[in-house]
Amino acid sequence: VSIGAATRGNSNEPKVARAFGCRVSADRRRVVLLFPVNQAGTFLEAVRLTGTIAVVFSQPSTHRTIQLKGVDASAATLEPEDAALCARYAEAFGDDLLRLGYRREFSNAILAFDPSDLAAIAFTPTSAYTQTPGPQAGTPLRTTA
Repeated sequence: VSIGAATRGNSNEPKVARAFGCRVSADRRRVVLLFPVNQAGTFLEAVRLTGTIAVVFSQPSTHRTIQLKGVDASAATLEPEDAALCARYAEAFGDDLLRLGYRREFSNAILAFDPSDLAAIAFTPTSAYTQTPGPQAGTPLRTTA
Protein backbone atom coordinates (compact mmCIF):
# COMPACT_ATOMS: atom_id res chain seq x y z
CA VAL A 1 0.00 0.00 0.00
CA SER A 2 3.02 2.27 -0.31
CA ILE A 3 4.13 3.07 -3.85
CA GLY A 4 7.51 4.66 -4.48
CA ALA A 5 8.76 5.41 -7.98
CA ALA A 6 12.19 6.32 -9.31
CA THR A 7 13.67 7.39 -12.59
CA ARG A 8 16.72 9.31 -13.73
CA GLY A 9 17.35 12.65 -15.31
CA ASN A 10 19.38 13.15 -18.49
CA SER A 11 22.59 13.26 -16.43
CA ASN A 12 21.63 10.05 -14.60
CA GLU A 13 20.74 11.89 -11.39
CA PRO A 14 17.97 10.07 -9.48
CA LYS A 15 14.44 11.45 -9.33
CA VAL A 16 11.90 9.95 -6.94
CA ALA A 17 8.22 10.45 -6.14
CA ARG A 18 5.44 8.81 -4.18
CA ALA A 19 2.60 7.51 -6.33
CA PHE A 20 -0.89 8.06 -4.92
CA GLY A 21 -2.55 5.20 -6.75
CA CYS A 22 -2.12 2.44 -9.30
CA ARG A 23 -4.26 0.64 -11.81
CA VAL A 24 -3.50 -2.23 -14.14
CA SER A 25 -4.82 -2.50 -17.70
CA ALA A 26 -7.52 -5.07 -18.44
CA ASP A 27 -4.98 -7.25 -20.27
CA ARG A 28 -2.63 -6.96 -17.24
CA ARG A 29 0.27 -5.78 -19.43
CA ARG A 30 0.39 -2.08 -18.51
CA VAL A 31 0.61 -0.38 -15.15
CA VAL A 32 -0.67 3.16 -14.63
CA LEU A 33 0.57 5.19 -11.67
CA LEU A 34 -1.05 8.36 -10.37
CA PHE A 35 0.96 11.29 -9.04
CA PRO A 36 0.17 14.75 -7.66
CA VAL A 37 1.87 17.14 -10.09
CA ASN A 38 2.68 19.69 -7.38
CA GLN A 39 4.81 17.09 -5.55
CA ALA A 40 6.16 15.08 -8.47
CA GLY A 41 6.74 17.61 -11.24
CA THR A 42 10.50 17.05 -11.56
CA PHE A 43 10.03 13.29 -11.47
CA LEU A 44 7.29 13.39 -14.11
CA GLU A 45 9.43 15.50 -16.43
CA ALA A 46 12.36 13.07 -16.06
CA VAL A 47 10.10 10.09 -16.85
CA ARG A 48 8.86 11.86 -19.97
CA LEU A 49 12.46 12.50 -21.07
CA THR A 50 13.92 9.04 -20.38
CA GLY A 51 10.98 6.61 -20.38
CA THR A 52 12.64 4.70 -17.54
CA ILE A 53 10.89 3.81 -14.30
CA ALA A 54 11.33 1.56 -11.28
CA VAL A 55 8.45 1.20 -8.85
CA VAL A 56 8.30 -0.47 -5.45
CA PHE A 57 5.02 -1.58 -3.93
CA SER A 58 5.41 -2.17 -0.21
CA GLN A 59 3.26 -2.93 2.79
CA PRO A 60 4.75 -0.84 5.62
CA SER A 61 3.53 -3.11 8.43
CA THR A 62 5.32 -6.17 7.01
CA HIS A 63 7.92 -4.64 4.65
CA ARG A 64 6.71 -7.08 2.01
CA THR A 65 7.84 -5.43 -1.23
CA ILE A 66 7.93 -6.05 -4.95
CA GLN A 67 9.62 -3.97 -7.63
CA LEU A 68 8.64 -3.47 -11.25
CA LYS A 69 10.85 -1.88 -13.89
CA GLY A 70 10.02 -0.49 -17.31
CA VAL A 71 11.61 1.42 -20.16
CA ASP A 72 8.55 2.77 -22.00
CA ALA A 73 7.00 5.00 -19.34
CA SER A 74 4.98 7.89 -20.71
CA ALA A 75 2.12 10.22 -19.86
CA ALA A 76 -1.27 8.52 -19.81
CA THR A 77 -4.87 9.66 -19.79
CA LEU A 78 -6.56 10.11 -16.45
CA GLU A 79 -9.75 8.10 -15.96
CA PRO A 80 -12.86 9.51 -14.25
CA GLU A 81 -12.45 7.12 -11.30
CA ASP A 82 -8.77 7.96 -10.64
CA ALA A 83 -9.44 10.47 -7.84
CA ALA A 84 -11.60 7.89 -6.04
CA LEU A 85 -8.88 5.28 -6.57
CA CYS A 86 -6.34 7.62 -4.93
CA ALA A 87 -8.71 8.20 -2.00
CA ARG A 88 -9.07 4.41 -1.50
CA TYR A 89 -5.29 4.04 -1.68
CA ALA A 90 -4.84 6.76 0.95
CA GLU A 91 -7.33 4.97 3.20
CA ALA A 92 -5.52 1.63 2.82
CA PHE A 93 -2.16 3.28 3.46
CA GLY A 94 -3.53 4.93 6.60
CA ASP A 95 -5.06 1.66 7.80
CA ASP A 96 -1.70 -0.09 7.47
CA LEU A 97 0.16 2.70 9.29
CA LEU A 98 -2.38 2.50 12.14
CA ARG A 99 -1.06 -1.04 12.78
CA LEU A 100 2.35 0.53 13.36
CA GLY A 101 1.01 3.08 15.83
CA TYR A 102 0.84 6.10 13.52
CA ARG A 103 -2.18 8.36 13.75
CA ARG A 104 -4.53 8.85 10.81
CA GLU A 105 -3.53 12.52 10.64
CA PHE A 106 -0.01 11.43 9.69
CA SER A 107 -1.08 9.40 6.66
CA ASN A 108 -3.64 12.04 5.70
CA ALA A 109 -0.87 14.65 5.61
CA ILE A 110 1.41 12.46 3.49
CA LEU A 111 -1.26 11.63 0.94
CA ALA A 112 -3.25 14.86 0.75
CA PHE A 113 -3.98 15.72 -2.87
CA ASP A 114 -6.13 17.89 -5.09
CA PRO A 115 -7.96 15.69 -7.64
CA SER A 116 -7.44 18.35 -10.31
CA ASP A 117 -3.65 18.08 -9.79
CA LEU A 118 -3.23 14.41 -10.75
CA ALA A 119 -1.09 13.09 -13.60
CA ALA A 120 -0.85 9.52 -14.89
CA ILE A 121 2.21 7.62 -16.09
CA ALA A 122 1.81 4.25 -17.84
CA PHE A 123 4.48 1.63 -18.48
CA THR A 124 4.94 -1.98 -19.48
CA PRO A 125 6.81 -3.94 -16.81
CA THR A 126 9.94 -5.53 -18.29
CA SER A 127 11.15 -7.10 -15.05
CA ALA A 128 9.84 -7.78 -11.56
CA TYR A 129 11.61 -8.62 -8.31
CA THR A 130 10.87 -9.45 -4.73
CA GLN A 131 12.42 -6.71 -2.61
CA THR A 132 11.21 -7.78 0.83
CA PRO A 133 14.22 -7.41 3.14
CA GLY A 134 15.97 -10.71 3.64
CA PRO A 135 17.88 -13.34 1.71
CA GLN A 136 15.42 -13.38 -1.22
CA ALA A 137 15.58 -9.62 -1.88
CA GLY A 138 16.43 -8.96 -5.50
CA THR A 139 15.18 -12.34 -6.69
CA PRO A 140 13.28 -12.10 -9.98
CA LEU A 141 9.58 -12.86 -9.68
CA ARG A 142 8.42 -15.81 -11.73
CA THR A 143 5.59 -15.35 -14.17
CA THR A 144 2.84 -17.82 -14.88
CA ALA A 145 1.41 -18.25 -18.33
